[in-house]
Amino acid sequence: MPRARTTETHRHVMRAAPSENEGSGCLSGFAIVPLAVILISAMLASIAWNVKPLSPVSTSTNPSFMDATPDSTSPNLSPIFRPEVLYWADSISRWASASNLDPNLVATIMQIESCGDPRATSSAGAMGLFQVMPYHFHASDNPYNPDTNALRGLAYLVRSLDAANGNARLAMAGYNGGIGIISRSEWTWSAQTKRYVQYGAPIYSDAISGAESSGALNEWYSKYGVSLCKQAGNRLGLP
Repeated sequence: MPRARTTETHRHVMRAAPSENEGSGCLSGFAIVPLAVILISAMLASIAWNVKPLSPVSTSTNPSFMDATPDSTSPNLSPIFRPEVLYWADSISRWASASNLDPNLVATIMQIESCGDPRATSSAGAMGLFQVMPYHFHASDNPYNPDTNALRGLAYLVRSLDAANGNARLAMAGYNGGIGIISRSEWTWSAQTKRYVQYGAPIYSDAISGAESSGALNEWYSKYGVSLCKQAGNRLGLP
């Protein structure tokens, strides 16, 4: 096969520093004690009658407790992907949800692997939308069935993501070059794997950032994807 959760922000409670003039005054401490007792008693009585208890802050809605990264099961798919990939938008969301993956990561893999061509086949024998190698299929599987292809391909992506401790860039490298390369120095990666993450990582970054277009995807398309996407479009009957 090509073989591909968060910084939490914390509230900082600021305490007011005492004033440089705090504690100074014209009266001696002995002179102000009786008056202070009377004033404090009056204030406490007023507070007891008028102050309402504060509602507790829900950590589920307070932005300072929210995860800084997108929900991994978000159904929202970025519009940056090629029409041939967006053709599969509903399926991508369903497959991603079933695998507990970000649909934009799933779409990024599909974009580079097949550009949405369910019958794509590589010279190495990889098949289908996610270019899954034959040995990942069961004997009864139809490798070109989109659901089956997604099931096998995304299972490998999950394994790769786990091995990469959630790092999407390393997971892409593992998806393309084998999970074993994740723990190796990048200079040992093949040129194909280096190119895979060179385009895949920024495409995914653009997708989750809310960008309306991706320079990385456009460059990938012009250099490597024109014929692949044309083939996919013809296969899907797109104009």
